[in-house]
Amino acid sequence: MTLTQLEAFVLVARLGSVKAAARTLTVTEPAVSSALASLRHHLGDPLVQRTPTGMALTPGGRRLVGIASQIVGLAREAEAAIREVQGAPEQLRAVATSDVAESVGPALVAAFTARSKAVDVSLGVCAASGMAALLRDRLADVALGPRLPGDGSPPLQSAPLFRYRLVFVAAPGHPLAAAGALEPRTLVDQQWHVGPDAADGASPVRAILDRLGIPEGQIDVFPSHAAALAATEHGHGIAATVAHLLSDDQGRQALVRLPVRGTPLDLMWHVTMLGADSRAGAASAFNRFVGTPAATQAMHAPLRGVPPSEFRPPVHVTIWS
Repeated sequence: MTLTQLEAFVLVARLGSVKAAARTLTVTEPAVSSALASLRHHLGDPLVQRTPTGMALTPGGRRLVGIASQIVGLAREAEAAIREVQGAPEQLRAVATSDVAESVGPALVAAFTARSKAVDVSLGVCAASGMAALLRDRLADVALGPRLPGDGSPPLQSAPLFRYRLVFVAAPGHPLAAAGALEPRTLVDQQWHVGPDAADGASPVRAILDRLGIPEGQIDVFPSHAAALAATEHGHGIAATVAHLLSDDQGRQALVRLPVRGTPLDLMWHVTMLGADSRAGAASAFNRFVGTPAATQAMHAPLRGVPPSEFRPPVHVTIWS
């Protein structure tokens, strides 16, 4: 029985399926299934079983999930204690939806680490639907994205982080680019280029696509929002994107905003973490920082590059060593 196997089981139990756990961790379903199978074999109990409504815990699984969650949390505390004794920087594991990770997340992390030299921050990409489970099971300390429900054990606390605008864009030569004011229904027959968040049922873009009734065949999901915008520049589709991702260079000629009635949509990203009595000290420090003028200025600043020595790419959240 390994820590990785227990972490996999806890996430499957929390999220209700191997597929949801794999999507949250951005690993393959066979990887999660293999870890779960090894744990089942070791304990001699199926732990979870399929039902007509999804996954259900066996009596043994119900007993194990609470203990496994405690073990995962204690393992993180043990790691933090050793780092403290060694004089290593405290770790802060932040997860963000891909739109946050491509826009304001890196600048916010850079501004925080510039002030908090004793904290080592990692920024991971995660589906919004799995963030609460990662926080509660101590696989992440901070989540940046939509507001998460606070109920559950342990409870979560969300606070506003950054107000942003969602806009629709197309290439200048697209037929809708010169059509004047547009009704939302005119977008139904278009090919859509979207970032990975659109595959997450908890994302605003996914909600828009569902509300408009866009067929799956008219939705092209790209590995990043930047890739979706690039495809929109050179293709015949349209994109829903965060206005903050439209740099001056893109905004000049490559893309134009479509004047769709009811847009831009004013939305809010939130920062979510465990309650003050349960979270790590670095998370509390980060929580204090995001409310400062320095954090606001960093997130509103235009996107820019950094020297190679300072570059820290967003990483996909994974429990696999």
